[in-house]
Amino acid sequence: MWQKLIHWLETNSLPCHFYQNYQIECPGCGLQSALILLLKGNFIDSIQTYPALLPIILLGISLVIHIKFRSKWTIKSNRILSSLTLILILYNFIIKQL
Repeated sequence: MWQKLIHWLETNSLPCHFYQNYQIECPGCGLQSALILLLKGNFIDSIQTYPALLPIILLGISLVIHIKFRSKWTIKSNRILSSLTLILILYNFIIKQL
């Protein structure tokens, strides 16, 4: 079943319309590829493809926990993860432009 999900994701990946129109990779370019690599178990390749993927996943988990339990530590973790995610997305975008 896991292989079917990975195959479906590979065959149904969305194209980047920003790249198609302007030939410049957007800040989200590489996210789908990195997710597929992570699901295949290629952790290092996934991080190299899109460094912000893991903080995005952790932020999603932290947001769900916050909605469920409303604790103070989730507010702090959400702020930290949001900042880290934004920094990594911008870093990745700038590096790809060079």
